[in-house]
Amino acid sequence: MEPVSPARLYCTATGALLILLGIAGFFYGSSFGSPGTLDHTLGALRTNGWLNLLWVVIGSLGLLLAGTASRAYALGAGLLLTVLGVWGLILDPTAAILSFLPAAGANEALNLALGILGLLAAAGSPRRQADPPRRSVSARRATPERTSPPL
Repeated sequence: MEPVSPARLYCTATGALLILLGIAGFFYGSSFGSPGTLDHTLGALRTNGWLNLLWVVIGSLGLLLAGTASRAYALGAGLLLTVLGVWGLILDPTAAILSFLPAAGANEALNLALGILGLLAAAGSPRRQADPPRRSVSARRATPERTSPPL
């Protein structure tokens, strides 16, 4: 059995975490209005319906791609979450990213932590090796057999 790559572990763990946070967030704040109507999920994360939906989508993609494209997911999600984290830190805590995603300290800490972990997981996972090209049957027939000279 092959060892699990860091990217695959990241996909599975981050995917499950983001889905759980997104679903839990809908119980606290499911408004899809402007970020003026925010609720706190688990006491610290400021959420609204848009952020919950984003977390569920990113998490679902992580679980779906864990077996096939884990390195690409870790890189893409890592970049997206890192950008969201840095962007949120630059903004005023009462502002919103793209006018609808809440920005606050705990949200940015989560985004930055998951983003940096994703980038590290992608960097620490080997690229998938391509299978060597197979020769067709006709190409094998056209190649003369190597035999040793008679003694």
